[in-house]
Order: sequence, then C-alpha cells, then structure tokens
Amino acid sequence: MLASLLGLGGAALTLPGTVELGLLTTAGLFPARRPPTPDGGLRRLAVVVPAHDEEAGIADCVASLRACDAPKGAVEILVVADNCSDGTAEAARAAGATVLERVDDTRRGKGWALEYAFDHLFERFPDLDAVLVVDADTAVAPNFLVASERWFAAGADAVQSRYTVKNAGASQRTRLMNIAFTAFNVLRPRGRARLGLSAGIFGNGFGLSRRSLEAVPYTARSVVEDLEHHLELVRAGFKVEFMDETEVKADFPVGEAGSDTQRARWEGGRFRMLREHAPPLAREVLGGDLRLAEPLLELLLLPLAMHVAGLGVLLFIPFAPTQIYAGVGLGVVAAHVAAALKVGGADVDDLKALAKVPLYIAWKAGVMPKVLKAAREEQEWVRTARAHEAPAG
Repeated sequence: MLASLLGLGGAALTLPGTVELGLLTTAGLFPARRPPTPDGGLRRLAVVVPAHDEEAGIADCVASLRACDAPKGAVEILVVADNCSDGTAEAARAAGATVLERVDDTRRGKGWALEYAFDHLFERFPDLDAVLVVDADTAVAPNFLVASERWFAAGADAVQSRYTVKNAGASQRTRLMNIAFTAFNVLRPRGRARLGLSAGIFGNGFGLSRRSLEAVPYTARSVVEDLEHHLELVRAGFKVEFMDETEVKADFPVGEAGSDTQRARWEGGRFRMLREHAPPLAREVLGGDLRLAEPLLELLLLPLAMHVAGLGVLLFIPFAPTQIYAGVGLGVVAAHVAAALKVGGADVDDLKALAKVPLYIAWKAGVMPKVLKAAREEQEWVRTARAHEAPAG
C-alpha cells in the first residue's frame, strides 16, 4: 500500500513535465516557423541593455550590437546603469551607447530597470515600434536586429531569439549545463512555435512591440521577471514568436560558487513562481482558458536534472505501474536530450560529457538547499562572476 501511494505521488509530480517534454520534443524536431515577408521595416527599434556593475564587459556588448547588420529603421542602443558602483556608465558611453543611470535603494532589480528604460524610450521616441532586451555579458549574431525588425514588421507581438552560451566548452559541467540550456532555450520554444503556441521569454534576446507593452506594461518584479511577464502576455492574448534564425550568446559562470549562486537564484525563482502562479493558472485552465494550458505544463516541469532524479527514484519503488511509467518517462528525457544535441549542433566532447550526468545530478541535489532558500525570499539583482573573473566576495 505504501509503495503504491509513493509511486502514484511521484508519478503525479513528474507527469506534467513528461507530457510537456514529449510534446515539445516531437514538435521541436521540425524546422521553426519563418516570418512572412513584410512590406517594409519599422520606424524605430530600440535595444535596452540592463547593467548592474558590468564595467568589464559592457563595451563588448555595445560593440556587438553596433556591428549588427543595419535594419531599415532607426536603432537606439540604451544601457541602463542600474545602482552601479563601478564605471559601467562611462564604459557604455565610450562604446557609443546612450546611458541612463538609475539609483534607487528600495526598488532594485532587473524588472525595475527595464520598466524605467521602457518608459523613457516611449516618452522620448513617439515613433518607437518595438524594444529588444539584451543582457550586458552578451554577444549578438550579426543578423539580430534585421531578424527582429522582420518579425515585428510582419506583425509579431513579441519575439525571442535563440539564447545560447559563449563558453560551453569551458568544463564538463558547463557542457552539461549547455545541453540543458539548449533544450530549454532552443528546442522547446521551437516546438511551441511549430504548435502555434507562444514561445516564451528567457530574459535575454527577447523583444516586445509597442502595442503589447501598452496593453501589458512591464511590471514584473521577481528574479524570473521574464517568466512572470510572459504569463501576463499570454493571459492578455499575445504570443511570443521564436526567432530560430538568430541568436544571442552569454557566458556561464565556471567556478563552483558562481554556478551555485546562479542556479539557486534561477531555480529558486521558478519554484516561487510555481508556488504562486500554478494554482491560479490551473483554475483558469479548468475554467476554459486553454491558452494557459501549455504555460502551466511548462511551469510544472521541474529542472531537467530534478525531473530525471524523480523518475529515477520511481524506478526503485516496488509498484509496477509507476515503474513502467518511470521507464517511459526516462525514455522521453533521453529523446529530449538527443533532440537538444541535434538542434544545438553538438560535438563529440558534448557526447562524452553525458557520462558525467550522475555527478551533475548530484551537484544539482547539493544546490537544492540554496534553491529552496531562494524560493522563500525576495532575490536581489546579484551580478554573477563571469568565466574570466574570480567570484565576487
């Protein structure tokens, strides 16, 4: 009796994620949708770079944006130096960006910085059609602005590019993190696009049209403000299109301290969103708003390593129905990882890194106390040490 209850409980916890992975893996193997050819371009497009103590790398980010192929309309590059204690603002100006300096000891975080920037831009530029958001440690593909303009000119409410990693080969851990990242940021949004669903927003390389921001102001405040805003967009009837033809690349932290901090903040933020938003989403879906069914499934999907660990535990609970389900679920995960390797252009070293999956899962388990702590607390905007830096004290 106890085994059956434990098995059924574990199956209920992991089943939404298994369904989500199965659907998006199958659809994600097909080429992503391409935008229709628009008649013209945009009047004006802006790129916002929120930056907190990014003096070391902000110039490279601005240079990457300035080196992009030029779209038909005007482009404004705006860096928000938010509560900075270093020379971020000066470095951004020297690189050719317009800079807003924001100092606010109480309203701190990326969400506040973005709202401040959006309000400034739409007030200053009445002809502004859309805004893009790029993180300060990012290099963008040469066609990033042109592709974004094409999607918006074709009528997109919002867009999300591929979001990949600069330093995936730095270690076995970063290779495994990159596989999970590719699954989350490339395979799954491609699958959603093929199914006609909203692709999602991942915090870097996304864009919002004027009409979507006028209808749904950017008031998200959590550490996963991108996920929070995406839910509000879908509720309001808007859809994010996936720009599979372009990408942004950012650094993973390599040191253990930086990796632990980043994962705790991200996954803790997602668990907090799960706790706060899953019940009302479920009520809305049961009430007939089926647009929110896939966002609910996505929210219920645990981080991939935790999902695998949960299915692995089910295999050892002596209850045959859930053991069979766990075997099928692990097969779905294996297919999902294989598909992510395919769409991400994996090499032999990536395949070798898969041998370290048990150690990776053990590392994720070790981070879990920090994740749970982060899920209970408001998280500040903390700059994560980059690959070439020592972790911040």
